[in-house]
Amino acid sequence: MIGFLGEYEATIDAKGRFLLPAGFKKQLPEAGGSQFIINRGFEKCLTLYPQQSWDPIFSEISKLNDFDPKVREFRRYFLNGATQLELDSAGRLLVPKNLTEHAGLDKDIVLVSAVNKIEIWDKSKYKQFFETFTAQSFSDLANEVMNKTVG
Repeated sequence: MIGFLGEYEATIDAKGRFLLPAGFKKQLPEAGGSQFIINRGFEKCLTLYPQQSWDPIFSEISKLNDFDPKVREFRRYFLNGATQLELDSAGRLLVPKNLTEHAGLDKDIVLVSAVNKIEIWDKSKYKQFFETFTAQSFSDLANEVMNKTVG
């Protein structure tokens, strides 16, 4: 299983390309480490999945009941804009324009580990996200989330 750690800043050029930080490249598997799926995140960010992380998720989504309207709605939202990407010879990824616009990516971006995937945020939006989050609200959230998994 792939597991990412780290937070890196990068710059997206006028064509929508950015250099995948070396810190993340080192954490990719040898086999298939240059192929990715990118799609909309749950917040106003993008999610970059190594192919190896995407395949089991896609497999599970494929097994869901097509006759359930909530399944169809979920698939539409989750797969909307999902695109295969591959690192170019310079180690860059090209973000499709519709996804760049969705996340409001301007020039400065932040790539953030999210266990088996990487979130891509506009730097100012990412900073704003944390400015509104207090230490107490983080403590409360951690207590609520971790109490469900521990014990």
